[in-house]
Amino acid sequence: METSSLRKEKFGTVLGLAPGNVPAYSCDYQSASDEDLPTRKAYRSEINGVYLGHKWQCVEFARRWLYLHHGYVFDDIAMAHDIFRLTSVLHVADKKRLPLHSFKNGCKRHPTAGSLLIYEEGGEFEMTGHVAVITEVSEQFVRLAEQNVGDWRWPEGCNYSRQIKAMVTDDGDYWLECSFGDATILGWVMQTDDASEAEIIEAPPPELFNLQANRANIQQTKRNRAWLNMANADEAAYVAMMKGHRLAASGQDDLFYIASETAMAELQRASNELHALYMHATEYVLKDDSLLRYFNIPEVLWSRIRQSWNNRRNQMITGRFDFSLSEKGLKTYEYNCDSAACYMETGKVQGRWAKHFACNIGANPGKQLHKCLRKAWKNSDVDGLIHIMQDDDPEETYHALFMREAMEEAGIPSKILYGVEGLNWAPDGSIVDADGTRIRRVWKTWAWETALNQIREECNNDAAQLERYQPGEPHSGSPRLVDVLLRGDVMVYEPLWTLIPSNKAISPVLWQLFPEYSYLLESAFELTASLTASGYAIKPIVGRGGANITLLNQQDKVMASTKGKFDSQDQIYQQFFPLPRIAEQYVQVSTFTVAGRYAGASVRIDPTPVIGMNSDCLCLRVVEDDHFLRMF
Repeated sequence: METSSLRKEKFGTVLGLAPGNVPAYSCDYQSASDEDLPTRKAYRSEINGVYLGHKWQCVEFARRWLYLHHGYVFDDIAMAHDIFRLTSVLHVADKKRLPLHSFKNGCKRHPTAGSLLIYEEGGEFEMTGHVAVITEVSEQFVRLAEQNVGDWRWPEGCNYSRQIKAMVTDDGDYWLECSFGDATILGWVMQTDDASEAEIIEAPPPELFNLQANRANIQQTKRNRAWLNMANADEAAYVAMMKGHRLAASGQDDLFYIASETAMAELQRASNELHALYMHATEYVLKDDSLLRYFNIPEVLWSRIRQSWNNRRNQMITGRFDFSLSEKGLKTYEYNCDSAACYMETGKVQGRWAKHFACNIGANPGKQLHKCLRKAWKNSDVDGLIHIMQDDDPEETYHALFMREAMEEAGIPSKILYGVEGLNWAPDGSIVDADGTRIRRVWKTWAWETALNQIREECNNDAAQLERYQPGEPHSGSPRLVDVLLRGDVMVYEPLWTLIPSNKAISPVLWQLFPEYSYLLESAFELTASLTASGYAIKPIVGRGGANITLLNQQDKVMASTKGKFDSQDQIYQQFFPLPRIAEQYVQVSTFTVAGRYAGASVRIDPTPVIGMNSDCLCLRVVEDDHFLRMF
């Protein structure tokens, strides 16, 4: 089809009708009307209470077409290309599972009308991949119905959006030509009981998921030589905090860990999928006051959090998942959407360490993290000076400087504030720094919970006072942290809504929404028989650095317990799933997201089963599977 003369239609315009009179809509977000779509909720597509996806993306159309034609839907997925890995669909009426099979482009099993055509991520479909419904099949072509490709009207009188060339070889192999030169067709997906010629999605050898410990051969001369650049402010601050050029404060400076490519691919997939599930659960919580109460957030802030979600859903910059990884499985403990901890160690220090000590095994999984941060800031809505607010703490200093480097490389000027000293009220009620510069945008190292605690303390935890509290309003005293972060005219990163996915009360909600999901641990607000049978962890809904966590085994014996300042917080119960112990250290893998996508990984170690504030962040290297299996 000639596309150069085609015109994009306004968001929501009907582009055409697929067989069965299923409409396809324009997904041109730039033309979306804030008046017609004032909130994030307005972008949800539902029929009869069945969630179908985000208007009007390709996944939404495919799920809606299947539901209207057959009454079943495929599960929530992070990206369109993930549909190729699904093995079943859910028949909505009777909640039964039906088999789903995938067939590679070029296989002998030809697609049929109603099959889903799946594109790999990359090129035209960078990161997401794409899904289209096949509406007609011949040996020369297939015709497709879809959304979010071109956003122009379908050919006159046609019930399909485009046609692509097909070819059948002498051996009966069915090939489809990709009409986008930089994209790749994975194949087609069909709901069928007949699995002949289908892709067999075999589980990789379990030993590929066991991290391995190794030690660098560090010569004494190199050990004593500087290897971080003291001319770089963030590296100098890191050296000052660590009291030397070293990666580990515990004396484990020669220790590093190795993961297989398969394990890292699974971590990347898990991070992307889990981010999508956490976002789904966040929206679910914000729609239900009874759930939101579990998060122990002052009710006076609920409307602000909802407003933040509706208006700033896509403005999250950083996030960190904490995982247990071994042949026993891959499980996440939590998602830290309100913390910058370990970003510099992952994105810069572990690479510098490996280079200095000639640790040439495999690849550095943190190599792209700084680049991803630069890109995220460049694509953010920051169009002027951003104030970086940090506590007067050595660790927060190098975190702030590392992030400032990414901001300024993205063309965003910044200014670091230490604490709130020097802040003043301007005559118009705004807040200015010591130089008189108005604070309009903030990136903070503080957790949002710190601001909430200021509110609680000011109101003496009195419910009536909390109800009347006006956050961010001018008062007679000097501006406090809460006054800056909760002002309507100050844009804060991370957005206020990140309080929800960062709070461990999200874990029972996730388990309720996605029970038995492979990367999640069973979690509940009350202790259940199944948790007692498996062993469980008791965690405060809000906590940092592994504080106030108790681990109990199946006999209710305490395995480990940590102290901290969060003992007054409400708690959740989570399935006990221990960290692997390797080289006499408990090892946790952390993956980092930037703008909601996987961006890097590293490991943290501790001699105790709970990773805490003082646990070391060590170097992680990634090697090819064959190499990994030969090494050990």
